[in-house]
Formats: sequence, structure tokens, C-alpha cells
Amino acid sequence: MTPAQIDGLMPIVMLMGIAVLLFTGGHFVSVLLAPKKPSHLKSTPYECGELPVGSAWSAFNVRFYVVGLIFIIFDVESVLMFPIASVFRELNDLGEGLYVLEIFLSFISILVMGIAYCWKKGDLDWVKSYQVSLKNNK
Repeated sequence: MTPAQIDGLMPIVMLMGIAVLLFTGGHFVSVLLAPKKPSHLKSTPYECGELPVGSAWSAFNVRFYVVGLIFIIFDVESVLMFPIASVFRELNDLGEGLYVLEIFLSFISILVMGIAYCWKKGDLDWVKSYQVSLKNNK
């Protein structure tokens, strides 16, 4: 690396160092100043006053995660589309409008293919139905 490149990266390294120092300093001060008075009430698993009933291990529908991930994908899509849509007129005036539109539409088509795949696979159905083929059971 040249000295100019190192000079360009130095503010980033300094900010990372400051962040590490702030984190470790804050943690150290927290350990020193935090009250350490254990009690029976503090050792209970819930602060609501209710005693735990049953096992903590329960069946959780994985569909929550799938729907959440699909939401995040399309949320990020909208975040990525907004800056392009806001400067499209300027890019069109510069003669780059068709190229940007092609890239934009290819991005959207990939996402449409992804949602179609999820839909066909049945990942968007809240209650997934399993159909057993009679040909395979004979």
C-alpha cells in the first residue's frame, strides 16, 4: 500500500479504535458501578411475578421465520429502488436512462422470479397442505 492509501484509511482505523475504546470503557465502568445485590426475586426467571409453568421448550412454527425473511428481502428491494427512482430523470438527461432502466427491470425480474418460486413452493401459505400422491403408495 502506498502512503496515500494508508492516509486515506487512517480516519477509518481511528474511528474503529475509538469505537472499541468506548465499548470496553463503557463495559468496564458498568462492571464497576453496577449494584451487585443478588436476591431470590432477582434469581427468578420472570420479572412479572408469575411462576414458570411447563417446559421452556415449545414447538414454534418455522413459517414465522420464512415470512420474516421474505419480508426483509422485499423491504431491502424497496430501499434499493428508491435512490434509483429519485435520480432517474437526471440519468435519463445524461443519456444513461435506458441502461439504468434495463438494470432496474432485471433486478425487479429476479425478485419477481423469487416470489413466484416461493409462491409455487407454498412458502407463502400460512397452513401448508401436503398432498400424498396415490401413484407412489401402490
